[in-house]
Amino acid sequence: MSGTRKCLITDTSVLINFLAIDQIDLLVRHPDFEFVVTDHVREEVTDYYPEQVSRLDAALSKGAIAQRSVNTPEELEIFAALSIEKRFGAGECAAIAAAVIRGCSIAIDDRAAIKHIARIYPQIHIETTETIVVGMIRYNLLEVAHADAFKKEWETKHRFRLPYASFSDIL
Repeated sequence: MSGTRKCLITDTSVLINFLAIDQIDLLVRHPDFEFVVTDHVREEVTDYYPEQVSRLDAALSKGAIAQRSVNTPEELEIFAALSIEKRFGAGECAAIAAAVIRGCSIAIDDRAAIKHIARIYPQIHIETTETIVVGMIRYNLLEVAHADAFKKEWETKHRFRLPYASFSDIL
């Protein structure tokens, strides 16, 4: 990773939002973060979103997104503890474990997982699809009209909803 961009471990939910609208390259241009997926997140994309696998593979092969294994004893301990709770899927457990042990931020949209992370691992910085898009707007990488078009596509085609009419409402 470069010295100025922070590692952002992404859960399947955030990753799929950008893969579904074919905007993974937009993530790569985010000046604050270098995006990382775990093997478990990659497996969830393969298992549940087969139409997105080629886009993810392309991003991984060109180095736009990095893939990492959750395999240290410390990561595996957290992964196992979270898995036993049966609150979260393997991708979420792996992303949380990797973020905690590697000192990375995490990108996740699941509200229950966000509350759990904030309570148990308050040192972890949390991003969501919404905060990532807002950051891109603030960095002038994305216009509000384009962000609103993404929002509409997420709502009409991909079952992802945000609780406001336009990104301009929260800027």
